[in-house]
Amino acid sequence: MKKLTLLMMVLALSVVSSEAKSNLKNQNLDIMQKQDKEAIEELLKSYKKSLNTSDAKLAQSLYTKDGIFMPTEAPSAIGSENILKSYEYIFTQIQLNIEFYIDEITVEGDFAFAVTSSKGTTLIHATGETIPEANRELFVFEKVNGEWKIARYMFNKTEPKG
Repeated sequence: MKKLTLLMMVLALSVVSSEAKSNLKNQNLDIMQKQDKEAIEELLKSYKKSLNTSDAKLAQSLYTKDGIFMPTEAPSAIGSENILKSYEYIFTQIQLNIEFYIDEITVEGDFAFAVTSSKGTTLIHATGETIPEANRELFVFEKVNGEWKIARYMFNKTEPKG
């Protein structure tokens, strides 16, 4: 009887220990996901800054080397050099003044995505006209050497052109 009681106690302790390890693992995952989401939020702030300051080099630096930028009504820019050229061209045409709103960030390992929207104004250099700007965006991120980067980015207009 004593052996059975001892065996039951050992079994109960191992279950409790296993649950504690599982809870600790889940807490660590939650902490890591929170840190990843915060890092992605910072990346999005840097991206907004690159747009609002027309800084093509900064925008380029936020992408993976094989990233893809898919702007509305324009060809996709694939790879770091083409991304830079695309932003340089865009910034010769317009000046953005926008704010990003994060609807969702989901992290799965070394990949994540964000659904965002943006709203503000666009100054068209050719005419000097300022028009409303509103988009919805989809970002795909990849963690490269411990740092989150934009792997894919696509947006489209939510309001008709002015």
